[in-house]
Amino acid sequence: MTTNADRLARDAADAAEVRRWQSHPDVIAWRVERVRRQVDRLCWAGIVLGLAFTTANVQWFAAAGAEVGSLPWLTAWLLDPTVCLVLLAILRAEQITARYQVHTGRWVRAAKWLTLAATYVMNTWSSWAAGSPAGVVLHSVPPVVVFVAAEAVTDLRDKLTDAVHVAVSTSMNRTEVHEPAVAVPATAVTVAEVARPVRRKLFADYLADARAVWSAEVEITPAWVREATGCSRGLSSRLAAALAAEVAEGVRHDQ
Repeated sequence: MTTNADRLARDAADAAEVRRWQSHPDVIAWRVERVRRQVDRLCWAGIVLGLAFTTANVQWFAAAGAEVGSLPWLTAWLLDPTVCLVLLAILRAEQITARYQVHTGRWVRAAKWLTLAATYVMNTWSSWAAGSPAGVVLHSVPPVVVFVAAEAVTDLRDKLTDAVHVAVSTSMNRTEVHEPAVAVPATAVTVAEVARPVRRKLFADYLADARAVWSAEVEITPAWVREATGCSRGLSSRLAAALAAEVAEGVRHDQ
């Protein structure tokens, strides 16, 4: 017969399991990626709409009163897409570089600012020339929003990547929290144990294992490292080199 205590114990075990998975770095990374996709879609939608708004203004500026349907009037429609395509290409590339925290050079930033400045000038020049404050404000809003969004979205992607790194480092450095023991049914314990993820063994862990079993009469070779630590063949060479360097450094200090 299931008692209230048994049900409470199962609920407590389930809650602990959910809490542990919510703080797992893989779950956090998945959530950050979902937020990153939402941020990208919203920013791209705002940027594309803002650039689309500027197209008509730039065409009117470039046509300079040409007759509708004439060749100058038609070619004026090409000016804004020329600038916008270059800007979109730069922003698309920064979407990838910011994801992996690779900083771009000065020319990339200069090209982005130049295209944004050109869009702003072509949108507001007529209003400035006519002395219309309302026109300046109206035609300044879309280019300014595009400029701010283009700068902000890069920083946002970079910080979202930092959030994943912080989650991983926090999980690796987190110490075990001792909680009061709760008597739970055997089935609940079994499910929790099966679902518990196994911590990945790092290079430093293998090196510590090799260092612990090494003695002066042992020749440090990749084969010995594999036998002592159970590491892979590809990792054994690096471990052997690192341990040999430590041993050589210790001998020099002793001398």
